[in-house]
Amino acid sequence: MSILVTGGARSGKSGFAEKLMSSLTDQAFYVATGQAFDDEMKERIALHQHQRLASGYAWETLEEPYDLPDLLKRLSGEKAVLVDCLTLWLSNVLLAMEGFADRQELIESEITRLEDSVSSFQGNLILVTNEVGDGIVPEYALGRLYRDLAGRMNALLARQCEQVFLVTAGIPIELKSREYRL
Repeated sequence: MSILVTGGARSGKSGFAEKLMSSLTDQAFYVATGQAFDDEMKERIALHQHQRLASGYAWETLEEPYDLPDLLKRLSGEKAVLVDCLTLWLSNVLLAMEGFADRQELIESEITRLEDSVSSFQGNLILVTNEVGDGIVPEYALGRLYRDLAGRMNALLARQCEQVFLVTAGIPIELKSREYRL
């Protein structure tokens, strides 16, 4: 079963996703996509690592900032997998392709690869992502491109997942079962 968990920054997405995974299985891979480029991010990563360790759950942490689609293909059929987070992965890919004339097309291709990996994944998969389109329109072109790519990525993956949760103020709401269909 594939599940997408989305929401704003510090909304409780990661904690909810971790608790949800622990209710599904007794061990899982935790795929971390963040990179520690500064002290503040190092502290965030250390806090997340400490919280996972303190939970007592059998997480096996893997770090994959770029080739998430391939990693998911390799892990399919293995233990359950929680990915935290897709928007950090997207940011990593976007910045790695800076200067490429066809950057948007290359990134969209990576998003399609990710969608294919999710749709063919065998086992429990939980994907954590940020809902970045609820705020103001970014002032800079790079910010607008990121927002647009993240929105499309989230919509594509939501279609592939059996459940989609929105977490706001620490309260998860399952959306897919409430979807209005025309």
